[in-house]
Amino acid sequence: MEQINILSQSSAILLILIVSIIFVLLGVFYAKRYQGLTNYLVANRSIKTFSLTCSLVSSALGAWILFGPASAATWGGIGAVIGYSLGTAFPLFILIYLGKKFRKFYPKEKTLIEVVRIRFGKKLFKLILFLSIFYMIIFLTAEVTAVSILVKYISGTELWITALIVIVSSLIYTLYGGLRASIFTDNIQFTVFSLLLLVSFSYLISFNSNEFSFEFVHLNKSHLLSSSYTTNFTAGLTFFIAVAATNLFHQGNWQRVYAAKNDKVLKNSLIISFIIIIPIVFIMGFSGLIAVSQNSNVVPDLAFFYLLLKEQTFVLSIIILVLAISLTVSSIDTLINAISSLIVVDGKQIIKIKTDYLNLSKLIIIFLSLIAFFVASKGLSILYLFLLADLFCCAAVLTVFYSFYDKKIKEKNAYLSILIGLTVGLLLFPSPDFSSSILIGILLPIDFFPSFILNSLLFLSFISATFFPILTWKMK
Repeated sequence: MEQINILSQSSAILLILIVSIIFVLLGVFYAKRYQGLTNYLVANRSIKTFSLTCSLVSSALGAWILFGPASAATWGGIGAVIGYSLGTAFPLFILIYLGKKFRKFYPKEKTLIEVVRIRFGKKLFKLILFLSIFYMIIFLTAEVTAVSILVKYISGTELWITALIVIVSSLIYTLYGGLRASIFTDNIQFTVFSLLLLVSFSYLISFNSNEFSFEFVHLNKSHLLSSSYTTNFTAGLTFFIAVAATNLFHQGNWQRVYAAKNDKVLKNSLIISFIIIIPIVFIMGFSGLIAVSQNSNVVPDLAFFYLLLKEQTFVLSIIILVLAISLTVSSIDTLINAISSLIVVDGKQIIKIKTDYLNLSKLIIIFLSLIAFFVASKGLSILYLFLLADLFCCAAVLTVFYSFYDKKIKEKNAYLSILIGLTVGLLLFPSPDFSSSILIGILLPIDFFPSFILNSLLFLSFISATFFPILTWKMK
């Protein structure tokens, strides 16, 4: 792994510990005033606009924005940048309508999975519960991986050290204070990373003042902006569908839907969050276009840092580390509490034993966090991890959410449609080097297929997983 070692390992570890401990103390001391299961799950349904907005943005963003959008842009062009930006923000726009509908017709519920069980039954409920938890575990793992890779890039610190600190610190205050602690620390983290993002963007532009433009990309990598470059369209649509579909199954978002004080607060918070997220993700993606235009051999995952840390300044490295820790902790505390809430509310439908499901959820979360820690320590591709989780959610998104408008879709059809979408999607889902798939290269020779298919496996995988399920909706 490439390293620049601007900071010493001891300095980096000390900084991570200080920032993480501050968030732990803030979360624990605040949550002492708000105990009880309702506070743990939905913050007593009392959150106002500012806090909800901060929390929605903090939950939607994470350390992945420092890697994913720029990485995708290096090969997916401007289409990937636009698709990533709109895909990240679009679920919040959809939640303006779905959130209001769910709050009206399912006012006492606390999770999307709980509503699915009421709408369909236990068979489909178990499948969606699995998909949702699987996605959030991947998200958790990718977040920890992202920040660990960054710290190693800047200081040479071993991946497992950073992973251990951020996971343990997030577990401490989130398992103690639940959603209340998560939303409160989100407010602090949002303020911190917003200021640091502004500082980073100003440095980014000043360091690359003569090159941070569409003209520079057009001169050096014109195909990444060209309408004749098919990948601009396929990557853009792929990332839009993948990211948007996945975030609709993020239990952290649904907790915040139910935590809003009223519908007006929810609507205003979602609109403001939508507006904030788009430019942040767009600039991060655009940095990937600039980086690859400067250096064709740039490491895609490190494209943003290639531009920002070219001067290798000590102060800027500290800013980047604090930014990354704030982004990481703000998203993984949401994921920890989201998974915990699913186990508390829906676990009794799966694990039918006499127990305190809150305590059980905490034990399960610790176990899942150990898995995330182990995988994150290996430093796997962040973008590829996300894409795999995204595919699972794409197979279910249309069936699940359209069923709340079309009551004729039965549980059997819905279950079958999701399995078909998932099967077709997995058959086409590309290998880590994006050169083959289960169907193309394993079951059938690559030579059987035209170049368009070989170059569009990811696109075809997501399109198939998303839209194939429609074919089974009306089957008897």
